[in-house]
Amino acid sequence: MAELLMGDEAVALGAIHAGISGAFSYPGTPATEIFECVEKRTEGNDSVSARWSANEKVAYEEALGMSYVGKRALVSMKHVGLNVAADPFMSSALSGANGALVLAVADDPGMHSSQNEQDTRFYGQFAQIPVFEPSNQQEAYDMTREAFEFSERMSIPVIIRLVTRLAHSRSGVETAPPVRIKPLPRVKDWRAWTLLPVNARPRFAHLLEMQSAFRDYAQRSRFNALTLRGPKGVIATGIANNYLDEALGADSTYSVLKLTVYPTPPSLVRDLVGHCEEITVIEEGYPLVERQLLGLLGVPGRSIHGKSDGTLPPQGELTTEVVQEALGISLGEARPKTENMPARPPQLCDGCSHCDSYRAVLEAAGTDPRPFFFSDIGCYSLAAFPPYNAIDTCLEMGASISMAIGAAKAGAHPIVASIGDSTFLHSGMSSIIGAVHDDLNMTVVILDNALVAMTGGQEAFATGDDLVRIVRGLGVSDDHIVTLKAVPDAHEKNTNLMRREIEHRGLSVVIAQRPCIHAKRRAKSTQTQELVQL
Repeated sequence: MAELLMGDEAVALGAIHAGISGAFSYPGTPATEIFECVEKRTEGNDSVSARWSANEKVAYEEALGMSYVGKRALVSMKHVGLNVAADPFMSSALSGANGALVLAVADDPGMHSSQNEQDTRFYGQFAQIPVFEPSNQQEAYDMTREAFEFSERMSIPVIIRLVTRLAHSRSGVETAPPVRIKPLPRVKDWRAWTLLPVNARPRFAHLLEMQSAFRDYAQRSRFNALTLRGPKGVIATGIANNYLDEALGADSTYSVLKLTVYPTPPSLVRDLVGHCEEITVIEEGYPLVERQLLGLLGVPGRSIHGKSDGTLPPQGELTTEVVQEALGISLGEARPKTENMPARPPQLCDGCSHCDSYRAVLEAAGTDPRPFFFSDIGCYSLAAFPPYNAIDTCLEMGASISMAIGAAKAGAHPIVASIGDSTFLHSGMSSIIGAVHDDLNMTVVILDNALVAMTGGQEAFATGDDLVRIVRGLGVSDDHIVTLKAVPDAHEKNTNLMRREIEHRGLSVVIAQRPCIHAKRRAKSTQTQELVQL
């Protein structure tokens, strides 16, 4: 059966057809659609659990729990989300997997919606576990199914690494019949999953012993392919193979190593190096394979090119034109370029509740002295642009409150930390406990729009009165928990409340409440459809 699928959807469908019992994730572009596809395709299917997790660390641990009891689990996240999940991820390389456990990570070269370009393949190398890097949607589906089989056979978590262009582009995918999986029995040896030092040491030794089996598997994998032709060679990884195919055309004389399963198989690389005088390494992301090939001194008698010597740009996405230029292939007739286009920076939606919240914050805080504005990941980070200019920092999830704590301990004043409702639940709660303990001189503004707006409007774990109760339960004084309705008509009242809390010498939390306008439109549309059906 053929389906037109995005790369994200191909991974999701591959996981469903591989017999998963659960999918776990926290929304983050470009990985969001992996979970959403599982959720949609298994709706009404009680045998598959699919519900968003509070953050990526929690998602990974939930997936580990499902694996421990013998069932297959998919956990997905964007590249920077793996930083949040790094603690259980690294430990799971030692505990291993019982039921198959596959981690799907979508990297974002070019930083279309992310704060860095980090390359998840390095996490695989760091943890010393296998990585699958599909070059197209068909491989995304096929590799996901094979990753579950390999994970269960070797009792090890496996990574599927996507990049933005593959995650969000569509292609025809031939699917295969789903498999029925019988759950595995519980883990017999409690020491495998109890990583006290006395147990962790032999588990790490076991992981090291498995490396040769991982390399042998990559060497024999049907997804890695070596074609020897002329004396010029190319190693292309993952999606870079598509750019290479387009750049070379049908009559290529290049020798090519297609590399999509890691660890890097030494025998295939040696065969290519032995045959070629000059090798170019093309990778979407960091130069992982290139650095392995170069080592400290390079390969005697061979010229190695790639990102390290500037043959390929060290940042951003690859294109066919970039690959052609790197290989010295004629670009042919230059494509017309559009120049002098006016800049159109992103901005908050018209009518967004964050607009009203930031207007009140700015007027309340004043400019003498200018407040220290710490912010976080979410739609509201767009308040860094004019006309607000209300953000000085935005680094990663939850950093607004933690950085504000550091600034408060340095004696800075006034301090305003803005954070979304979902981001607060993701990683802000653990930070604010320290501010509560020391009653630090800072104001936290929680922007409660009732959902995870930036990634497509997923449900927030707590909003409204539930969110207020959580803040109170974390120890914030009732006297300085303030809720306000973020609407234009309440601007003067909201400004006065904000000013009072910013001037308060101690911790205060202001919760600005109003649902995202898109959530309201969606609800209205749903109501209209229901009326039509009636």
